[in-house]
Amino acid sequence: MGKKTRRFIWKAGIRLVLLGVLLLAGVYGVSYLLGPPPLTDEQNTVYYDDAGEVFGEESRRKSNDWKELDELSSDLVAATILVEDQHFYDHPGFDFKRIAGAMWKNIQSGRLKEGASTLTQQYARNLYLSHEKTWSRKLKEAFYTIRLEMFYTKDEILEGYLNSVYYGHGAYGAEAASQLFFRKSAEDVSLAEASMLAAIPKGPTYYSPWNDEENAENRQNQILSIMLEHGAITETAYQQAVDQKLTYAPKQTREVDQKAPYFQDAALSEAAEILDMEQEDVRSGGYGIHTTLNMEQQEKLESELEEEFHSTSEAQAGALAMDPENGAVRAMSGGRDYETSSFNRATSARRMPGSSFKPFLYYAALENGYTPATMLMSKPTSFRLEDGEVYQPSNYHDYYANEEITLAQAIALSDNVYAVKTNMYLGSEMLVETAKDFGFTSKLPAVPSLALGTAAVTVEEMVQAYSLLANGGEEVQSHTVKKIIDRHGKTLYEREQEEGEQVLDAKTAFILTHMLTGIFDRELDGYMAVTGSPIAGELTHIYAGKSGTTASDSWMVGYSPSLVTGVWVGYDDNRSMDKVPETRYAKKIWAGFMEGAHEGKEQQNFSAPPGVVGIPVDPETGERATPYCNASRVMYFEKGTEPRQYCSEHYHQEEFQQEEKKEKGIVEKWFELLF
Repeated sequence: MGKKTRRFIWKAGIRLVLLGVLLLAGVYGVSYLLGPPPLTDEQNTVYYDDAGEVFGEESRRKSNDWKELDELSSDLVAATILVEDQHFYDHPGFDFKRIAGAMWKNIQSGRLKEGASTLTQQYARNLYLSHEKTWSRKLKEAFYTIRLEMFYTKDEILEGYLNSVYYGHGAYGAEAASQLFFRKSAEDVSLAEASMLAAIPKGPTYYSPWNDEENAENRQNQILSIMLEHGAITETAYQQAVDQKLTYAPKQTREVDQKAPYFQDAALSEAAEILDMEQEDVRSGGYGIHTTLNMEQQEKLESELEEEFHSTSEAQAGALAMDPENGAVRAMSGGRDYETSSFNRATSARRMPGSSFKPFLYYAALENGYTPATMLMSKPTSFRLEDGEVYQPSNYHDYYANEEITLAQAIALSDNVYAVKTNMYLGSEMLVETAKDFGFTSKLPAVPSLALGTAAVTVEEMVQAYSLLANGGEEVQSHTVKKIIDRHGKTLYEREQEEGEQVLDAKTAFILTHMLTGIFDRELDGYMAVTGSPIAGELTHIYAGKSGTTASDSWMVGYSPSLVTGVWVGYDDNRSMDKVPETRYAKKIWAGFMEGAHEGKEQQNFSAPPGVVGIPVDPETGERATPYCNASRVMYFEKGTEPRQYCSEHYHQEEFQQEEKKEKGIVEKWFELLF
């Protein structure tokens, strides 16, 4: 290497050092001018309904939760420092040795995964920043860290950290966490309890003893070992802490004074998925989550649940209402009492839908040659399956027509024999594939009984699937979140309203929808009353829908052009519903809610697409109705498939011939006049 080259390298190095010094001086100068940041941040994650009104807020801290450093357990303070930042009192806010090691690992992996955050950095992030792993966030974090170290003592920073760090389950700060898990002050916890609390902040979801006691205890033991290794505790104290069996307070749920708690949980889960973050980080991040909730409809749904259930009933419920045009969830209830059980039965419970699953079978049937007038026999029938077994479905209370009935009447009366015959004719695989087209992701067995809803699905899946019928066949995705903003007002996510893919035939969807309005039409009464008859008198708007009943489940799913609602009622332990009133709850809740949601609105009609014709049909014969028929209902057909023959069963043949001759004579006379 020549003399000039060495001189060039030396000068370049000097310039680089000077540039670094100037940059560092600039950072510290700007930090000094910005002044001390506040040691507390009262920004909470807030939930807004569809009208922009706040309906929920994550509670960060109560006024009496803040404790001075000497009011906290010395074991908790020591454990926190040793496990999170052993050189806390020695570094200027950054542990450069740990940073270098973490950077090397990140370079090797090609990902910004490893961290070397000090307590000061964590405190800065918790107070002022998000938890996303980006370089811009790291740079902002560095500025806040410098400002904290510049204007506050180490004890002040440590005190602030211990009073703001998130311990999961809505608890911010050591005092709130200690009260939550042990029902005692953070000043009074034992060594074992202190080490358990120190274990949680690394991952509140993973290390919470309420969520996974084994994970929590493993980390607690590691912390106790570190404390022993560094001389923070004696061997005797270590052994006593290891041997102590901790007793935890009963697990608590979200505070029930907040509105729509089940919906709020669902929105939190969806927001965490959108942001690719842990739910606990979203709860503590100070976000603004704008949701699809319609508060009036939510309150109506909750009031219907409260009013319909008898106070002594132990049955549970799950209900969800959705806009079929865009998939926006408008109301949701995952149970009768959130404080008693936060399990969301609308989104997470999988139950057998019974006959409410039949519309998907009949969509496939209409696509494969059936019409509303297709006739099949309704009588006790045994089916011999491929494996040699005999399957014999039965109708409700063993009622049968003992003659052929139309598809329209089979839907209205929920005839099980008609459904199984249809499934056997189409092939069970076709129903499985059709259900997938409707958006089902639950496992569905290709068996004859699937026609009767014997597979387990969620209320949310059912509502989303019915939405495709309500909107004419366009795919929709149920969702609760419209927009997410961070604590600085920056929009992180905004849902785009895109037109859904056409996955169903619009004509078939309409024909089926119109048949589903028949469950409320007494013109379709046959060997029993239509299944919607108990609530038909309460309805003032046009709805389509289907009920479903199993030994342990009661369903009602139905819709107008603008709202789809599903209600499930049953017992969490799958016991049979032997009390007759409980089997009616789902229909009554559905009817009361839908009427309330449509109160004061103009009548909405399902619009027939081109290529569909409607004609009066005799439900009994499936032929064109005449004035002599006992009942008549307009049914819709794809053009060219409508019945051609008029019903001749309900009046004498000679009367028919005379009427036909008279009609023919009139036509001939007009023909003579014109031509």
